[in-house]
Amino acid sequence: MKAMHTAQRYSQDPVGGDLQNRPVPFAALLAWAGIIGPVLFTATFLAQEAFRIEEYSPLAEPVSALEAGPNGWIQQVNFVVFGVLTMAFAVGLHLGVRPTRTGIAGPAALFVSGIGLLLAAIFPLREDAAGVTYDPGGHFVAGVVFFLTSAVGLIAVSRRLARDPRWRSLATYTLTAGAVALAGFVVLGTLVMPDDAPLHDWAGLAQRALIIIVLFPCRIVLSLRLLLVASGRR
Repeated sequence: MKAMHTAQRYSQDPVGGDLQNRPVPFAALLAWAGIIGPVLFTATFLAQEAFRIEEYSPLAEPVSALEAGPNGWIQQVNFVVFGVLTMAFAVGLHLGVRPTRTGIAGPAALFVSGIGLLLAAIFPLREDAAGVTYDPGGHFVAGVVFFLTSAVGLIAVSRRLARDPRWRSLATYTLTAGAVALAGFVVLGTLVMPDDAPLHDWAGLAQRALIIIVLFPCRIVLSLRLLLVASGRR
């Protein structure tokens, strides 16, 4: 009887994380935010690079450097849109995975990564009279927030996935992606991004490798699973 009562309470819990009793369109919308966000963000910055190829180096300059220059507002808007979609994805992930005692930590960290993207737009990089890109203040913090919470969020989420049969098969992959992203964060901060770092000339390539190969694919895979959970097919 106690087990039946617990199961009934779980199915009726308004914040329990099981989508079978929730409106599927809303849950699916949050899942699509996790898919569209990385794809749209990547397509937008790649398009900007193509148009600015004569004065912008994707190998040497980070994505944020697209904020500098006369059309920098495009990348600022790109950060804002991606930030909002990231926060929506984090909410959907929290609702779609069975809750645990400390399970909110992972989605919360991913939600904060969306705030980091908004901060990247609020505190953009700028270009001086000589055409050199610089940080007038705040953008470095935004970058740290995004990359650190993205990595930590995936690691924390992986522990929650491992306790939900519908998500368990993605737990190891998510943990690995988070661990690699965390290692990448350390490498970027010590060997790549500082002006005097030995790999600074490859800052753009290193940053893109981290987001395009590690972070974004994992977010999309999690979003695709969320779509299945929302539809009741998992």
